[in-house]
Amino acid sequence: MTLSAAAQAPTLKLEQDRDGPAVETLLDHAFGPGRFTKVSERVREIAEFRQDLSFCAWDGVRLVGCVRMTRISIGGAQAVFLGPLAVEADVRKFGTGGALVQAACAAAQVAGFANVLLVGDEPYFGRFGFSAAPAKAVRLPGPVDQRRVLVKPLREGGTEGLEGLVAAPLT
Repeated sequence: MTLSAAAQAPTLKLEQDRDGPAVETLLDHAFGPGRFTKVSERVREIAEFRQDLSFCAWDGVRLVGCVRMTRISIGGAQAVFLGPLAVEADVRKFGTGGALVQAACAAAQVAGFANVLLVGDEPYFGRFGFSAAPAKAVRLPGPVDQRRVLVKPLREGGTEGLEGLVAAPLT
């Protein structure tokens, strides 16, 4: 199925409670059962889901993309973790993934977070301001290629002194 002729790109909306089953179906389709074995899933298990920072991309009533954000701490400093990010193949040409990343980061910035952490490919996420360099001293709760641990500052100095273990958010 392709986007309706009238649409230039999917419509982004904050994730709602009722979207949960459709999001899970999309994530299962995008990542398969292996998604539960990744270090990113270990982070999400200890993190606090932030629905108010998470977005869905819709083509009418069809969910075609999603990005979720969770609140974490890094060495005691508050942060948010971006992921999972999934987009149906037929809408990637519209920049849907990038739009979802930018919407989630903008919402996190408005909410007062200093930075966003993720595990991903720097060639893709670098164009949205993510870099591995400021995350070199960040440790995740499991094995990960450190070059894939990326962070984006959301304010001046947002990544200064960023180091330590990613853990459950501080209250």
